[in-house]
Amino acid sequence: MKNSVFIATSLDGFIAGKNDELDWLSTFPEIDHVDTGFNDFTYQVDALLMGKNTFEIVAGFEGEWFYKKPVFVWSNSTSELPLKFHGKAFLVQGTLKEVLTQIHEQGFKNLYIDGGKTIQSFLKEDLIDEMIITTIPVLLGGGIPLFGDLPKPLVFTCKKTTLFLDKVVQNHFVRLRETT
Repeated sequence: MKNSVFIATSLDGFIAGKNDELDWLSTFPEIDHVDTGFNDFTYQVDALLMGKNTFEIVAGFEGEWFYKKPVFVWSNSTSELPLKFHGKAFLVQGTLKEVLTQIHEQGFKNLYIDGGKTIQSFLKEDLIDEMIITTIPVLLGGGIPLFGDLPKPLVFTCKKTTLFLDKVVQNHFVRLRETT
């Protein structure tokens, strides 16, 4: 079982702007024509787990549903998802460990974790195994941070660094764990 993150941040560590805006992701629109490894990454995961806020943002995107894998939406304040996402997105509720048990019992073991609060919750419980973070060199000055408070330091090693367009840096980090 593996929990992985694939996300973009601003240079100052935000995943969305002060008003949840994402337009800064297109600071260098030519990046859309570069293989940043997202397709290979999603090929290796069984399903996605995201929070309600992230789901609401991606559900509002124009066009067809973007994800080819099942999407689990973690929310203890939502009773159901919009009808148009039935069969594509599934509501899961409970504690983080309860939600993971529900998903794993359905056969989904390698998860793509998405959304600021959700990623932070996983990190607090030391449940992230790898992070692929693409840094767009723009300073937002505020917004939704990728990282938050942790009960203890978590050590990662950098498996790979890739530079795209002489501007955008992608780092692939793997969690270093003590072997017992």
